[in-house]
Amino acid sequence: MISYLQIENLSKSFGDKLLFEHISFGIAEKQKTALIAKNGAGKTTLLNIIAGRESADEGRITARRDLRMAYLEQSPGFPENLSVLDACLRSDNEVVRTIADYEKSLINPDGADLSEILARMDLHKAWDYEARIKQILGKLKIFDFEQKIGELSGGQLKRVALGNVLICEPELLILDEPTNHLDLEMIEWLEDYLKQTTMSLLMVTHDRYFLDRVCTDIFELDSRRLFHYAGNYSYYLEKRQERIDNFSAETERANNLYRKELDWMRRQPQARATKAKSRIDRFYEIEQRAKQRHQADTVRLDVKASYLGSKIFEAKYVSKAYGELKILDNFYYNFARYEKMGVVGKNGTGKTTFIKMLLGEVKPDSGSFDIGETIVFGYYSQDGLHFDENMKVLDVVREIAEEVDLGNGRRISVSQFLQHFLFTPETQHNHVHKLSGGEKRRLYLCTVLMKNPNFLVLDEPTNDLDIVTLNILEDYLQSFKGCVIVVSHDRYFMDKIVDHLLVFNGNADIKDFPGNYSDYREWKELKEEIERENRRDNREKKEQKPSKPEKEKVRKLTFGEKKEFEDLEREIPALEEEQSAITQQLSSGALSHNEIMTASRRFAEIADLIEEKTMRWLELSEIGIDPKGHF
Repeated sequence: MISYLQIENLSKSFGDKLLFEHISFGIAEKQKTALIAKNGAGKTTLLNIIAGRESADEGRITARRDLRMAYLEQSPGFPENLSVLDACLRSDNEVVRTIADYEKSLINPDGADLSEILARMDLHKAWDYEARIKQILGKLKIFDFEQKIGELSGGQLKRVALGNVLICEPELLILDEPTNHLDLEMIEWLEDYLKQTTMSLLMVTHDRYFLDRVCTDIFELDSRRLFHYAGNYSYYLEKRQERIDNFSAETERANNLYRKELDWMRRQPQARATKAKSRIDRFYEIEQRAKQRHQADTVRLDVKASYLGSKIFEAKYVSKAYGELKILDNFYYNFARYEKMGVVGKNGTGKTTFIKMLLGEVKPDSGSFDIGETIVFGYYSQDGLHFDENMKVLDVVREIAEEVDLGNGRRISVSQFLQHFLFTPETQHNHVHKLSGGEKRRLYLCTVLMKNPNFLVLDEPTNDLDIVTLNILEDYLQSFKGCVIVVSHDRYFMDKIVDHLLVFNGNADIKDFPGNYSDYREWKELKEEIERENRRDNREKKEQKPSKPEKEKVRKLTFGEKKEFEDLEREIPALEEEQSAITQQLSSGALSHNEIMTASRRFAEIADLIEEKTMRWLELSEIGIDPKGHF
């Protein structure tokens, strides 16, 4: 395979914190790679260095000449006065710039020389390219090209940024948390798109289904070193455990040897100068190896939930709308004790509004929420990171409480509690602005749980959390002695936590589905397949031509009818001749009065006979002539 990118001996540190040291790896043509690491280990920093946004302390990055590369940042930014069209088609690609000019000319035909732009479209053969761009933007639900960037929500901005990097058709695409702020339908489309594309990928994501279905390689950044696994996420989990087990076994062997060598080193210290120098050097190598430890620190969530009574909450015929957009319409639901509900649906269908009405932050138009007296909400909001960036981590938590109740009479200080969340004493005295995005999320989770809630409401809790923290959070929620509502686009997380779903389809259409997300997805695909088959059957029935009626058997004339038919063919012409002759006589003026009266009566008789015989001739001819016109 063609090598696109080669990283050699790369090192980076911030102050006294070393992120990674002398790491080397490469990205080849069509290779789809994910980078996995704990929060704060330097994932985003590494992507920024590769994309040229930051510099490394040491090392070299070599890219193939003229390599087309695009980078989707975790929090993309565009000038607020820029239009959606300008943001989507912001590129150095001449074809994309031409298409941007063409689209602008359609919006504002008076401001451009359309003939010149059409000539450029023809020159660059941009028509097919433009159709592909429209297809991508359509899939990303980007239709209002004139809307300003400053008016967009976080999800809309992420879709615009995603459209911008996909439109460029790079050879190497770098993605930092591409699924954040996207709804499930959009994530599944992006997953299918990236699986089928020939682009090489280097991405950071916590979406484990996405990792498993898209990636061909996994890079793990652990203990400042990089480990390569040639397979998808499932393969990585298996081989990573093997690596840890081997590391532990090697460390144990080194410990045993170290104890023996240490005993040797301690014997006869006065004779140490005469000992073999090579063995002494080897002792120090063994000592260094024996003291190595695998950094298996994880977040430990051991927090007591407050007492939970039998009454949880009842949504009593709640309605809510914003103009013509309906969120809830006469909605009723009675929440059960220890229930774990997932809330899914497209962006803009009202999931977060539903949560805020439950918490009392938004008032319904009609109806009410009846909340049990023992309920203590713990709300983890997707936009809830409102820390003072200049405060120290420890002070942020101390503002809530000085101690945390773990239950069974156990109480710990907030400093000890922070260590449960992997905030070392040194980190606790750092200012918030020094934390990574994931570390800030972990701190936010800490502030929610330390209040001992018995009803957790989690709105997009997986954004920016590393996979290790997600696994621990999942284990905690599975054994949590309380109620849980989760709004999330993380399919793996939902499958492990929830026992049923509330599906927001839009326009106040809400379905209660008994099962997790994978169950729902399987049911939905089966339902859509049945609907497609029904539509196809109906279409085929409409397109079917009506069958031709069976040919009627031709009845042949009897002998008598045939003779009658032959007589009529002689009689009708004879009568017509006689009628013609009478007409001439009547017009000659030579007939007397009596002759005129007799000729007139005969003329009338002949006319009746001709009509009568002609009708009979027609009847007999229909019997005796076949469909091809033969008698």
